[in-house]
Amino acid sequence: MRILVFGETGQIARELARRAPVTALGRDAADLSHPEACAAAILASDADVVINAAAYTAVDRAETEEALATIINGDAPSAMARAAAAKGVPFLHVSTDYVFDGSGETPWRPDDPTGPLGAYGRSKLAGEAGARAAGGRHAILRTSWVFSAHGANFVRTMLRLGRERDALRVVDDQTGGPTAAGDIAAALLIMAGALRDGAPGGTYHFAGAPDVTWAGFAREILARAGLDVAVAGIPSSDYPTPARRPGNSRLDCATLEAGFGIPRPDWRASLDGVLAELGAA
Repeated sequence: MRILVFGETGQIARELARRAPVTALGRDAADLSHPEACAAAILASDADVVINAAAYTAVDRAETEEALATIINGDAPSAMARAAAAKGVPFLHVSTDYVFDGSGETPWRPDDPTGPLGAYGRSKLAGEAGARAAGGRHAILRTSWVFSAHGANFVRTMLRLGRERDALRVVDDQTGGPTAAGDIAAALLIMAGALRDGAPGGTYHFAGAPDVTWAGFAREILARAGLDVAVAGIPSSDYPTPARRPGNSRLDCATLEAGFGIPRPDWRASLDGVLAELGAA
């Protein structure tokens, strides 16, 4: 399987490259702020599967850079999807729980109504719409709370703060499924092979289990890293940010398991692997 991956240094792109021989395009080869250049890269390639693992992920900065976020997260994947459709190859696109409004406590199903709270979610929703509108075989994989041994993510932040302080205050009224980038990469590769072999695509959810709050996640990270740090849970109102975060980021992943045989991974086991890689276990 010849896989073309957009993204080179991001968490998911790096894990894809660790698991399969892929052609990964970084910003120097495919700048997502120039969507047609991304499309041209697909048309010029011999790939039989395309995966977009690149994105504008600065959630707060997107509130003041929505036009740029929309080009990168909306226009670029739309152009990629059209090029993949023209070549007759499957297109896989990574999306986010931020396309929902975060209300209630019921896990979000792929066909539930969307309602982004901010610019980042709106930009990602535009990319989903473009992938569907292109008319080719595609799969959109929404995920949440991504972590790994590299890049900027919650696990690395908690480890850094846990070594500097003996007490932390962490938001305790947002709930979701932490998801290891390695698990996402493994799921994408399974899906890519199935789509290449003719499986139908669609929109799917993938998140680690069990669901937990940020404060609960922080306690588990610190405990497994052997750091004796007290974590006090606080409401989101005590930690204001430019962009509103969803209170409910739970994702119903049943259709992914039914369609591709991919179950929800236990994020605690994946966390142990990440901590070991970081030398923090």
